[in-house]
Amino acid sequence: MKDRLTFLLEKHGFEDRLLDEMTMTGRLKKYQTGDHVIHAQQSDKEMPVVLNGLLKVMSIDRDGSELFLYYLQPGEMCPMSLACCLRGEGAAFNVTAEEPSEVWLVPTKSLDGWMARYPSFRRYVMSSYQLRFQELMTTIDSLVFHDLRERLMKYLLDTKQATGSYVINKTHQEIAAELNSSRVVISRLLKQLETEQVVEQHRNRIEIL
Repeated sequence: MKDRLTFLLEKHGFEDRLLDEMTMTGRLKKYQTGDHVIHAQQSDKEMPVVLNGLLKVMSIDRDGSELFLYYLQPGEMCPMSLACCLRGEGAAFNVTAEEPSEVWLVPTKSLDGWMARYPSFRRYVMSSYQLRFQELMTTIDSLVFHDLRERLMKYLLDTKQATGSYVINKTHQEIAAELNSSRVVISRLLKQLETEQVVEQHRNRIEIL
């Protein structure tokens, strides 16, 4: 497993000693599609780093409504999770496995020390924050300035890029929930996109043309 962790994170220039500590103190956990990695209000003592597979991060409000934020791919960690871990607070979001995934869980008690001792880990954390901040700004821009059709297209393209597949294996209801809309509206918009030959619909899946 150390080889797998090293392969995914070597592009960040992690020091050998840091990789040794992450390997010795962390643990592997496997998730199936739909499993929760992080629950809203959950205060974890471990932070997940994706080894393989795909995780989905959803914001959740006080009423329990969810909104898709971004995907986590191999070699990435969730900066929102890191912030909650460092503050010892419960999460205001859910992280679920979009497909069968393997995650390396590292203890939060080690994070402060790693950031202080290892420049590569500080860069890794700050780079993660910067990437997700840009994605969140794009999401906010979509919510404020773009209509639902554009948000739907962005969602489909984001999913294609994250999964590497033109086929989106989701129902209309699942997409509606992730965009905080209704199934009827999403179905109508997908029908419009199908008429325009942008997508092709099948049972419980959508193909981007």
